[in-house]
Amino acid sequence: MDIRNIAIIAHVDHGKTTLVDQLLKQSGSFRDNQHVAERAMDSNDLERERGITILAKCTSVVWKDTRINIIDTPGHADFGGEVERILSMVDGAIVLVDSAEGALPQTKFVVGKALARGLRPIVVVNKIDRGDARPDEVHNEIFDLFAALGANDEQLDFPMLYASGRQGWADTEIDGPRKDLSPMFDLILSHVPPPKVNKDAPFAMVATILENDNFLGRVLTGRVEHGVAKMNMPVHVLRPDGSVVETGRLTKLLSFRGLDRVPVEEVEAGDIVAVAGLSEATIPETIAALEVKEPLPSTPVDPPTLSMTFRLNDGPLGGREGKKVTSRQIRDRLFKETEGNIAIRVSESPESEAFEVAGRGELQLGVLIEQMRREGFELTIGRPRVLFRTNEETGEREEPFEEVLIDVDEPYSGVVVEKMALRKGIMQDMQPSGGGKVRLSFLIPSRGLIGYHGEFLTDTRGSGIMNRLFHGYQPYVGPIPGRRNGSLISSEDGATTQYSLFSLQDRGTLFVDAGEKVYVGMIIGEHSRENDLEVNPVREKKLTNIRAAGKDEALLLIPPRKMNLEQAIAYIEDDELVEVTPSAVRIRKRYLDPHERKKRERSGSVD
Repeated sequence: MDIRNIAIIAHVDHGKTTLVDQLLKQSGSFRDNQHVAERAMDSNDLERERGITILAKCTSVVWKDTRINIIDTPGHADFGGEVERILSMVDGAIVLVDSAEGALPQTKFVVGKALARGLRPIVVVNKIDRGDARPDEVHNEIFDLFAALGANDEQLDFPMLYASGRQGWADTEIDGPRKDLSPMFDLILSHVPPPKVNKDAPFAMVATILENDNFLGRVLTGRVEHGVAKMNMPVHVLRPDGSVVETGRLTKLLSFRGLDRVPVEEVEAGDIVAVAGLSEATIPETIAALEVKEPLPSTPVDPPTLSMTFRLNDGPLGGREGKKVTSRQIRDRLFKETEGNIAIRVSESPESEAFEVAGRGELQLGVLIEQMRREGFELTIGRPRVLFRTNEETGEREEPFEEVLIDVDEPYSGVVVEKMALRKGIMQDMQPSGGGKVRLSFLIPSRGLIGYHGEFLTDTRGSGIMNRLFHGYQPYVGPIPGRRNGSLISSEDGATTQYSLFSLQDRGTLFVDAGEKVYVGMIIGEHSRENDLEVNPVREKKLTNIRAAGKDEALLLIPPRKMNLEQAIAYIEDDELVEVTPSAVRIRKRYLDPHERKKRERSGSVD
């Protein structure tokens, strides 16, 4: 059977996973009466909740006696490590672009990687049924983007389709019959070349996706580059430098059929397969027949730009809400994450019982923390820090910069420009994008964006959209002002009372409600002034002979500002930590004892 391997790449929320749902349905991969969840490829709980793809997934459909392996890739720059590896498995790509939003930064990031690999993408302008669709302008934007990314003449002569993934149709003309996705399937067969592989050479493949299965153990997915893989054949695993990791047998071969992985006896070169039976192999190592001595080339991954400290939860409430609370358990979990996620790096921290975790961005590390808390871990997390480097030629200190594209209603553009300038952002472009909106483009140090997103949503009344993309390293631009307000810090242990919180409302914005457990050194709110203030949130109304206790029904509390994990991590300063447990996210001072804090402040040290 002929084979085509393609990736679907696009910006977040441009409809990749929904389109794959329709491709599966229309190719006959599902029975007519089979119930299939919407966005079937987003199988992870976090993916369903957030509406984003975090992990690359592989599926397969058959069209006109040709097997089409489709890989749904993440659309967020923080998960770029996934995207880069995936592109090494495919011979073509569908670039999906929203008909109203056009080519956004993540489209640029992934398309740049695809063009550099020599792929000739098919461009699909999706959501053509939107009221604010502007397909012709988007077509021109994509052409300009390809040209700016150094596309050759063949790549610039890209085929174009107009589609609605939700309604399940695609056409070569805007006003075509809009029946089904047949034009897309046919274009994949005619435009995407079959894999160029050597079926007669000894078996070899590069592991590009790693997962752990409760029954099969380590499962590695990749494209067979040479030869034929057979059940129980002996293989060895080679590192990129040619050294041998381990020798073993392929105890299970799994081929993709729709959403299922089906056991098969053998797989030929060009097909995408999942293998089991190896205990140490990882990404991006070569799994090959014993006679193969040279590893296959693998894709280097961009370095991490952001680091956080993961610590043991040593607070007074530590160990009460989670099952996994020791530093050894945290260490094992973090190093296990690095096996399957090569964009994350973990190292021992100079602090005792702490680890430095470096990744692509706040979202990627936030997802890891969220996964760990759901698995029963308790942690304290330090403030995100960017990773500086020294330029070898000039000796200058350099820091990571990001391109930021902001779509905002015109009345709020002034405050956004002002805030970005405060954070050392340099405006690159400003133009109206229709419908009373303005599109602003900035180049800004990654440091300047830490903690800004919540403020941005407040400033734009929730209507602004911010997209960011790693740009590269540039010379250090000096200090950037942080949070202006101090913290309200609990001076007592216990449960908060309505009586006490009512009297504290005038001092700032509260983060806790009545009846919540607090402890000495826990941050219960944001002070209205610049300094930190210690307060007693557990004080109760005194009883006297003259006045009865009375009820506190008349004391109306303003609803507290509840922060989710990402907001808390973005909010904290260097001398603060986020305490994460399966049932709570709290903010606290690094040093809970007030005397210790004052001593550290005097010496100018927070570490």
